[in-house]
Amino acid sequence: MKTLVLFNNKGGVGKTTLVYHLAHMLARLGHRTLAVDLDPQANLTSAFFDDERLEKIWTKESASVLGSLQPLFGGTGDIASPKPIEVAERLFVIAGELGLGRYEDKLSLSWSASFQNDERALRDTSAFYRMIARAGQTTRADLTLIDVGPNLGAINRAALLSADNLLVPLAADLYSLQGLRNLGPTVRKWRQEWRTVKERAEVPFELPTGKLSPIGYVILQHAERLDRPVKQFAKWVERIPSVYHSEVLHEPESRKVPSPDPDCLARLRNYRSLMPMAQDARKPMFDLKPADGAIGSHAALVQRCFDDFEKLAGLVAERCGVA
Repeated sequence: MKTLVLFNNKGGVGKTTLVYHLAHMLARLGHRTLAVDLDPQANLTSAFFDDERLEKIWTKESASVLGSLQPLFGGTGDIASPKPIEVAERLFVIAGELGLGRYEDKLSLSWSASFQNDERALRDTSAFYRMIARAGQTTRADLTLIDVGPNLGAINRAALLSADNLLVPLAADLYSLQGLRNLGPTVRKWRQEWRTVKERAEVPFELPTGKLSPIGYVILQHAERLDRPVKQFAKWVERIPSVYHSEVLHEPESRKVPSPDPDCLARLRNYRSLMPMAQDARKPMFDLKPADGAIGSHAALVQRCFDDFEKLAGLVAERCGVA
């Protein structure tokens, strides 16, 4: 199983919407897919489940991230077996929960103690990785998508180090560029520190590799006119490749980036008119039907949305090494 985390410390770019639609499309293309919500806001979870089902998941079924981690973080044992929920053919979800945010401080303290080969601390730090690995075995997943919040805290550090690969969602604006400048050095620092931890660690359980290889970026909420970026977006779109290559891939700034940039996996337009319909119908935008209100120009947009996500999902699977 391969694991992919989608992350940018600039929020509001459409990351969770991207995870949701990619998960559905990957499953549609035949890949057994596991979606894991490690964002304490649990937005991905609310996209998959209505309030009635969520209440059962959180109170009766104990099928959330917290249900698996509670014995460890509660001091009563190690992680419990996760309970992935099948939401469609070949598509499974581990639900998030708002209470996950309570463990930010604990994971921060555990990170420091991990350098001293503290077994308990290493159990905490590797909990996400081990939970996802177990869920992957249960579901026989080919690819796991991990959704996280837009910050550089301890929860996200543990989540990112659990993943094989990194995909960066971006908006074409100054804030996303600054997010790249923060993300690149921070990820490199985390990887270097984790290598030090692993060199010292002697524990009776598996630890994540901390590989986190970038596979590229996706520009979201992209505005086009006659298949060309509108002026207000164009200047930012032109600057993204050089910043991504220098800050995330850590290449020399003097290196000329090819055009078009092969690391730009997609420019996804703003499907603003489809989103309300998709939310009401509780389905991906590319699955909307005339009965859902997708008629006339909306029907053509639904088809374009399907084509865009089909192409992107294929690229993501290829870059992650999923056959």
